Amino acid sequence: MENLQRYLSHSKIDVLFKQTKDDFVVTEVPLYEFSGEGEHIIIKFRKKELTTWTAVQIFSEQLGCKSRDIGYAGLKDKNAMTIQHISVPKSCEERLEKFNHENIKILEVMKHNNKIRVGHLKGNKFFIRLKRVTPLDAKKIEEAISNISQFGMPNYFGFQRFGIEGDNYKKGEAIINGELREKNRKLKQMYINSYQSYLFNNWLSKRIEISKLVNAFEPKEIYEKLSLPLEEVSNMKKQEHPFKVITGDLMSHYPYGKIFYVEDIESESQKFFERDRVPTGLLSGKRVKKSENFAYEIEKDFDKKISEDGARRFAWIFPKDIESNYKEDKNWMEIQFELPKGSYATEFIAEIIH
Repeated sequence: MENLQRYLSHSKIDVLFKQTKDDFVVTEVPLYEFSGEGEHIIIKFRKKELTTWTAVQIFSEQLGCKSRDIGYAGLKDKNAMTIQHISVPKSCEERLEKFNHENIKILEVMKHNNKIRVGHLKGNKFFIRLKRVTPLDAKKIEEAISNISQFGMPNYFGFQRFGIEGDNYKKGEAIINGELREKNRKLKQMYINSYQSYLFNNWLSKRIEISKLVNAFEPKEIYEKLSLPLEEVSNMKKQEHPFKVITGDLMSHYPYGKIFYVEDIESESQKFFERDRVPTGLLSGKRVKKSENFAYEIEKDFDKKISEDGARRFAWIFPKDIESNYKEDKNWMEIQFELPKGSYATEFIAEIIH
């Protein structure tokens, strides 16, 4: 919680956001509809002040099944009201009627033919309430929301990825460099993932910085500073979207689809503007495609030899169904929106209050 306040304290708009069950609500959007028949029981439930791990353990104890037999799509915040789904074996059905916990309410029970797996998720819907919002603040926030509605937002990893002190990535880097040994496999994985995320965020910041320079100056003024050919910068300048596509970028169809290299910048940048596809950034590691050409000249500074598998991540996302409601009598701004899986509501908040 203190980490979140530190994270938001540098904002230009001085508003209050607390991750509490009243001011922060997260609702899972499943990847598919549940069939209504099969060997697994799907439980839709609402929890508060519990991690997903703790909730799974509570279900395990009360339903008489092993926690590893319980499936879930993603981990949800402790400091929030969250609505999500788990799957349990059909043998747990009878005990469900007696389930009782003060911080968990079962909302719906249905059957399905397979266990829920991590990642079986379209995204998450969020409700957030900002407090101490003056009418002037509200106007600025509405302008920021309008901008996000039009152009989308950067897909940074949130501060949660970096641990309570925000320095897990340093341990990950030390492990990669052979300067630190971590025997606990899960901790080691977490530290390395944090380092991969740190590299991605820094790459994304670099690309945003380049895009801002292209937007602000004429190509002849900056192409040498950017170490890019004049023609390349001229092509970037023509793009409608504020985040510029570069020759050699790896694009992905949005919100899911295959990854492919940019060949025709004009065409691909237009399709990006139309939300059909987005550029991707590198999560360094094994068995992952790298960008090429001018795009890789930027990416290579964030490409490290890491023993874990790498991946590509959307550099940009398009939040859906954004709604806002300013309650002037209480100085509250209430906002609802939907993000794709793996994206962070705290980044949306940071984007609108900076």
